[in-house]
Parts: sequence; C-alpha cells; structure tokens
Amino acid sequence: MALPASARVDIERYWATLERSAEIGRGRPGGLSRLALGDADKQMRDEFVGWCREAGLKVRIDGMGNIFARRPGLDDNLPPVVMGSHLDTQVNGGRFDGIAGVLGGLEVCRALDTLGHRTRRPLEVVNWTNEEGSRFSPPMVGSGCFVGAYGLEWARERRDDDGKSIGEELARIGYLGEMEEKPHAFDAYFEFHIEQGYYLDRDGMQVGVVTGGFPSTGMLVEFRGETAHTGPWPMERRKNALIAGARLLVAVDELGWEYAGSGGKATAARLIAWPNKPGILSDWAQTVCDVRHSDPETAQVMAERMRRAVGEAAARAGCSAEILDVWNWGGAIFAPELIDQVRSASLAMGYRTQDILSQAGHDAYFVARHAPTTMIFAPCKGGITHNNEENCDRDDLEPGLNVLLQAVVARADR
Repeated sequence: MALPASARVDIERYWATLERSAEIGRGRPGGLSRLALGDADKQMRDEFVGWCREAGLKVRIDGMGNIFARRPGLDDNLPPVVMGSHLDTQVNGGRFDGIAGVLGGLEVCRALDTLGHRTRRPLEVVNWTNEEGSRFSPPMVGSGCFVGAYGLEWARERRDDDGKSIGEELARIGYLGEMEEKPHAFDAYFEFHIEQGYYLDRDGMQVGVVTGGFPSTGMLVEFRGETAHTGPWPMERRKNALIAGARLLVAVDELGWEYAGSGGKATAARLIAWPNKPGILSDWAQTVCDVRHSDPETAQVMAERMRRAVGEAAARAGCSAEILDVWNWGGAIFAPELIDQVRSASLAMGYRTQDILSQAGHDAYFVARHAPTTMIFAPCKGGITHNNEENCDRDDLEPGLNVLLQAVVARADR
C-alpha cells in the first residue's frame, strides 16, 4: 500500500527528542559542547540507541563507532535506504547542526510505525563518528573510513590535543565495534541538515534542494624550527615555527579576501605551537586551513595557491614544513534522480523551495562515493551556526522533515 500524500512527521515528538539532546553536553548558554567520543557524546549515543531500540530498530556499531539502526523492509534482502548525519558538535556548537538529521531519520521510522507503513526496502538511520573534526582531525573521519577514503588503523590512531586516540576513546565509551570487510551496500542516502547559511532564511524559503557542494580543500600543516632566547638571538638566525604558522594563516586569509567578491572563502582555522611561551621561540607549530569556491576551476587555483603559501611561509621564517594531511570534498557529487525526488516531494506539498549548493562539509560528501546521495536543507535563523546562538523553530524544520519522509519512502518502495 502506497504512503498517503498527506502523510507527515509528528513534529512535537521530533521536537521533544531535540530538546532532550540539548540537555546533553551543554556549552555556552543555549548551545552544546559535545565533542566526539567524550563523556557527553557517550551519553547522547546511549540515548539515541535507546530510542532506536524502543522504535524496534536493530542497532549495529561498526569499527569506527558509526551507529546503524535498521528498520526491516518487506524484502529485507534489498540494500537499505539510509538517513543520517552526526551527533557530535563543535566546542561552541549549536543544538541542530547534524543532530537534526540523525533524529530526523529516527522520526521518519517512528512516523512510519504510526502510519502502519512498511517500506519495500529496509531503512537505516546512521550516526557518523567525528563529523566535526573539532577534537580529532580530519573532519568526517567516520564516514570517510566507512567508504574506504581512510584506512581503519590510520583513522583509529588520530589523536586529540591530550594524545588520546579515536580507537582508545571508542573502547573507553563502549562504542568500538567490528568493521565490515567491505561497507554494506546502500540503495540511497539522504541527509537532512540545517543550511548553515542565511539564504533560505533571507529569502523566505522552506526547503533547500541541495544540488552539490562548494569544491573545498583543507590542509593540516606542520612547521619545524628551533628554540632560542627571544632577547639575544639574532633575527637572521631565528627559526620561529610559530611565525611560519602565522604567516601561512595570514596568507590563507588574504586569499579568501581576494576571491570574496565571487563567493570564495578561505579559513585560517587553527594554530598551535610549542613551547608557545614568553622568552623562547617555538620550534614546532601546526596549522589547519582550507579554501572553497563554487566554481571548481577557481577552487583548484585557490588550493594550489594555499599549497604554495606553505613553502613561502616556511622559507620566510627559516623553518621546514610538511603537509601532514589534505582533504577534499564537494562538487557535483549528488545523484540527479534523488535531487529530483526531493524537489518533486517539496513541490507536491506546496513548499517554497530553492536549489542551493552546500558551503560546508558533510558526511554526505563521502557517502556519495558509495551510493546515490542527496541532502535536504532547512533554514536556520540568520544562518548562524557553529555558535551557541544557532537557532531553528518547528516551522523551520517541519517542511524538510516531511520532504525527507516522502522522498525516502518513494525511493524505498520503488
């Protein structure tokens, strides 16, 4: 039996799960600081797993701590249609980024139970590990490892500022499962997410039909120099790694301003150094930076200029440099048939829609290497995100959730 066109999610039930999530790992007023694999992340994972089991979903944890919750289909041998995002947050994070998508997938399953509808294909809801990259670099490492972009042992060895590894922390919080020999097939992947920009909110749109992502390149760079006394040591003999890192980040920021007129962005995200104390030059520094642009060729030029800036910054400071990691995402990666399905569902329900490119990184970017993938955006107030002032209300989220319900079922029942 087909799902009625009038079928909708229960927005109050969904909102209650968001409100409960907002109590776990509180940060600054109104926000969250729920870093990946910390105690608050464990508490939220436990809560989510409990909700999934109450809904009759079968829960499985993989070797990177990714959580999969499965709702059987009428033909359970078919690959599942998967929904998801992430439950971890930034240090000064909001209540909706990623969380809205994971709990949105759960609400779709709950809504189908209420409606008494069993899809032909199974459904799965996934929470990906360490999407933010706030505690462990790089970002999106859980989904990246799942699709084979990163090796399992390499990913588990990623360490935080205190030297704790992903593998150690997964074991500590009880979420170190077994990795499949090869990732199980997805029929399709849908990720519901707040826009993290201001266009939908500014233009009064209810649903963002995501057609792709800004091509982006990020880098983790290490500089090596030499400690010395800040007083007597001559300028021409200094090898200050802190200065090398600072020069790179300033160059990256200037690159962003150069391309800002055409919508480009470049971010100086992080600089750490050692000893980083008064009276002594630092002999080690590490930086994180990235560039992105809607035009792929321009994005490539920006990325190459960022790479060149590494060597220039090191030379100016008399240091050596090594690019430890490079990550790329974005582009025209989403499946046209799923984009059309989202658009059709939105229009059938009378929602105001806008085709839009994602400007942030998402797990969907990696999953797109594995299966047909798309995203659905909901507006957020003023586009404020990665900030405790991040805000949405029921009216912001309900249209996109209803589209998720209809589009997922249409895909799963075909």
